[in-house]
Amino acid sequence: MAVETTKLPDGLRVVTDAMEGLETASLGVFVAAGSRDESAAEQGLSHLLEHMAFKGTARRDARAIAEAIESAGGDLNAATSVESTAYYARVLREDSGLALDVLADILIESLFDPLELKREKDVILQEIAALQDTPDDLVFDLFNAAAFPGQPIGRAILGTAESVRGFDRGSIRAYLNRHYVAQNIVIAAAGAVDHAKICDEAAEKFGKLPNGAPKKPAPAHYVGGEIKVSKRLEQTQVIVGFEGLAYADPQTYAAHIFANAVGGGMASILFQEVREKRGLAYSISSFHWSYLDAGLFGFEAATGGRDVRELVKVSLDALAEAAHSLSASDMARAKAQTKVGLLTALESSSARAEQIARQIMIFDRVLPRQEMIDRIDGLNLAQVRAAGASLLRTPPTVAILGAVARAPGALDISARLAGV
Repeated sequence: MAVETTKLPDGLRVVTDAMEGLETASLGVFVAAGSRDESAAEQGLSHLLEHMAFKGTARRDARAIAEAIESAGGDLNAATSVESTAYYARVLREDSGLALDVLADILIESLFDPLELKREKDVILQEIAALQDTPDDLVFDLFNAAAFPGQPIGRAILGTAESVRGFDRGSIRAYLNRHYVAQNIVIAAAGAVDHAKICDEAAEKFGKLPNGAPKKPAPAHYVGGEIKVSKRLEQTQVIVGFEGLAYADPQTYAAHIFANAVGGGMASILFQEVREKRGLAYSISSFHWSYLDAGLFGFEAATGGRDVRELVKVSLDALAEAAHSLSASDMARAKAQTKVGLLTALESSSARAEQIARQIMIFDRVLPRQEMIDRIDGLNLAQVRAAGASLLRTPPTVAILGAVARAPGALDISARLAGV
C-alpha cells in the first residue's frame, strides 16, 4: 500500500492509497461538517443537503446522475454524521475521472429545484416519522440529547419536522457557502488509483469550490442526565453511558480496549453476565465513540420492563468489577478485536478511503498501520483498568424508552458506582 497526500493551492486536500491487486477504485468527497455544525434553525440541514445532492444539476437530472455511474458498473451514495458528510463512488480503475466528475457536479452545480426540494423534504419527514417506530434507534437520539443537552452535538441528525419544513434554497445556499469550502474538504481515493492523476482531476473538477476559513463548531460540553420516555413496547430500550474521550486524547486507545473488553462480542463480560448467566436480555453491547473534542462510553440493551432495574444493576456491577480487576485474557481478546477492526479497513477500498479521509480531517495526516498497532499492543492491564475507572467516575447519562416505572435514574447509577 502506498499512501500519498497533497494539499492543492486552494487548500483542498487529496489523499490516496494505491492498493495492489485491485481493479476497482473507491473515491469520496468528505466534508468536515455535519449535524453539530448546524445552528438551531438548521437542524437536519446537513442531512437534507446530502439528499438534495442527487436531485439534479446544471448538467444532469436525477436519473442522469444515477445512470452516469451505474452505466459504468459503479455505485454512488452519501452519508451524514455528527461531524462530517461524505459523498462517494466505487468504479472500475479507468472510471475514476468519471466518478470525480459526477461528485464535483453534485456538490458544486446542484440546482436545488423547489419542486425537488419539497419532495425530498416530504421524504425526510417520513424518515423522521419512521424513527418513532424504531425504538432501538430512537433511544440513541434520546441518549445523545441527555448527554449534551441544548447543544448541536446532541441533536438528531435528521432534525425535527418543524426545522425540515422551514428549509428553502436560501438556507441551503447559506450553509453551503459557510462549510463547503475547499479548505474544509478532503478528497480520498483507495484501490486502483494513481495519486498524480487524482490530484490533476481534483484540481480541474473542484476548482469552483469557494475559499474561506473553515467554521469550527461550538465546543462540546458533556453534561449527562436522564431521559425516560414511556411507550408501549414489547421490550424496554436501555442505554447507560458516561463521558468518553476525544480522538486525540492520550487515553483514547485504552478506553476503546476497555469498551471492547466489557461489551464487544459474545465472549464479553456484559454478554456473559447479562445474557448467558441471567437471561436478562437477548443481547447487550458497549461502545466508546470519539468526537473531535468529546466522547461517549456506555452500554445498550433491550429487556422486559420488569427486568430493567436488574439489568442495569448487574451491568454496572460488572463494569465496576472490570475497572478494578479486568483479566489479562479479556484485555488480550479486546486488543485482538480492535486490531481486526482497524486492519479490516485495509482490505476494502471503500473502508480504506473513508479511514484515510477521517484521519486527515482529525489529525491532518494518515496514521501508519504500525503506529496504530503499536498503540494497542503497548497498553498494559493497569492502563486499561484505569481508563475504565476514569470513565465510570463521570456523571452518568440514562436513556430509557418503554416501561420506565421501574427504571433507575442517574442518581441511582451514581450511587451504585460510588466506590469505583
